[in-house]
Amino acid sequence: MGKPFSRVRLPLWGRRIIDAFYQCLLPIIFFQLIRTLLFPSTFDVILLATLAIFYFSTAYGWFQ
Repeated sequence: MGKPFSRVRLPLWGRRIIDAFYQCLLPIIFFQLIRTLLFPSTFDVILLATLAIFYFSTAYGWFQ
């Protein structure tokens, strides 16, 4: 039967960019969390949620 779909893997340089972004993401999330708690706005909450989704998607390998 085979696979139901074909996965296209990123080249090595693309994976390195994602890994570098992943390492920088956690401090940015903490800064944004503190900023959201001190000065809450709709934009801050949406930005924090987006950053958290990117972090967890890379951590759990959802887009590999």
